[in-house]
Amino acid sequence: MLFITNRAPKGALQRVPNQKFEFDLDNNAPANSVCFCQRNGADDYTEIGASALMNALKRSEPKQILLLIHGFSNLPEPDIFPRAQKLQALFDKKSPNLVQVVPLIWPCDNDFGIIKDYWDDQKSADLSAPAFARVLQKFMAWRDGASEQDPCLKRINVLAHSMGNRVLRETMNWWDKYDLADGVPLLFRNTFMVAADVVNETLEKSEKGALIAQASRNVSVYFASDDLALRSSKISNLKNKVASRRLGHTGPEDMSKVANNVYAFDCDDFNNTYDKPKGHSYFLEDNKGLSGKVFNHIYDTLVKGRVSLNTQQRRVNVLPLND
Repeated sequence: MLFITNRAPKGALQRVPNQKFEFDLDNNAPANSVCFCQRNGADDYTEIGASALMNALKRSEPKQILLLIHGFSNLPEPDIFPRAQKLQALFDKKSPNLVQVVPLIWPCDNDFGIIKDYWDDQKSADLSAPAFARVLQKFMAWRDGASEQDPCLKRINVLAHSMGNRVLRETMNWWDKYDLADGVPLLFRNTFMVAADVVNETLEKSEKGALIAQASRNVSVYFASDDLALRSSKISNLKNKVASRRLGHTGPEDMSKVANNVYAFDCDDFNNTYDKPKGHSYFLEDNKGLSGKVFNHIYDTLVKGRVSLNTQQRRVNVLPLND
């Protein structure tokens, strides 16, 4: 599995081709350097470099790429890679060679205590923006440098879970501010914001998350009011004198204030059935181990390139447990 990270590795960054890469899990400071790597197996990684990774994606059989941005308190092996593998397996079972999952790994804390971890991770999420903005800029330069006879035709999508949505939002703003002249390009075919740990006004046209909609053909927001992990997020934010409901709890605060390509899906009917007791990671399989409602909806959107709605009159829909 290919992946990109701004977690600091052990030892010095020597940029030796195909060198062994080891995560320094005790260091949760976001690195300025970005490493483009390949996972060979559990705790076995090789740094291959930006050009090699991008060329590998271009030459691979899947027609689409799905960038996966994880949430807070997630470490590579216990959490991120197994979840990415599960997501890849669900896609492959439905349609081999449709999607290639590529995790973007940012530095979460491995201290004990969810409140402390949360606030530390929030800072790391913000400070990871410059590194991942560099990744986007490197991709644009690589794509623009390709010959007309050999362009990259892969569609790019992004799935951000929990605090990964904060990483995505801050990355888009940093990229726009320091690298782009006329706003963000339409880079993503689909953006999926699952259990988003950002304020519920963030996608409004006057807010920082508006660039997510501008860079995407479609934006799908999945939320559940009884997501217990986001309740911990709310406690931590109140502790630090930040009071706002989370996008992953309510969906957008006011749909009339967000772009027309933003859609919201209420997942209250099944989130705790799929992920007991937190109801937070409900985008993979259901309680029987089969592909769940959110995953099937994401898959359908990737295949069609359009967002399926159960009513065409409203952009806020309920995903029921049973159809």
